[in-house]
Amino acid sequence: AYISSGTWSLMGVETTEPVITPESLTFNFTNEGGVCGTFRLLKNIMGLWLVQECRRTWAGQGREYSYAELTAMAADAPAFGPLVEPDCHDFLAPGDMPARIRAFCARTGQDAPETEGALVRCALESLALKYRWVLEKLEIMSQPLHTIHIVGGGSQNALLCQFAADATQRLVVAGPVEATAAGNVLMQALARGQIGSLPEGREMVRRSFDVTTYEPGPSAGWDDAYGRFLSIMEQTPSL
Repeated sequence: AYISSGTWSLMGVETTEPVITPESLTFNFTNEGGVCGTFRLLKNIMGLWLVQECRRTWAGQGREYSYAELTAMAADAPAFGPLVEPDCHDFLAPGDMPARIRAFCARTGQDAPETEGALVRCALESLALKYRWVLEKLEIMSQPLHTIHIVGGGSQNALLCQFAADATQRLVVAGPVEATAAGNVLMQALARGQIGSLPEGREMVRRSFDVTTYEPGPSAGWDDAYGRFLSIMEQTPSL
């Protein structure tokens, strides 16, 4: 499986045919045209927009934090606190994201996160659990998936990558960061005959960029959190 991680998370698999089934309709997945006659069976997930809008709100209040600082605060916050459905309509538009997250938690019977670190951890753990939900649905529609490749800017967030490995109990390979640019160059090289095939180009990418591998940790706490997350999803309208 892959996750193109940034403001949005695009999570899916590459297929040779579009997957148009009752399951893909029920799960609300899309089939996007890929390169060389392939298709990308995927789902859009809200992504790091939740953190970006929290950061923007705090900056407007005079509290400037780097993403590294926010991630460090999240790492120090208590694990498995309140959770949100990242794709809830409440979180779509720009605005006071910390207030919206707290309101969501209160509405779903959870203690609202108060500190910056707790809010960011809530967002990151919730994203990782949504990745697990999407992975389960992908396996129903395609095949067993043992590795998740995370590319794009979000692959630099080590905490989210580790959370993804832990929540899904899958190996996560993070990188390259500039996946869009690399893919653009790759397809131009293929069109100009400078490389002979897509597999050859992908091997070139593997040799050209450093990646970081995250092994899954213990699943117990994540399994309990996933049960709560599914309950929250059932009572939440999502995109």
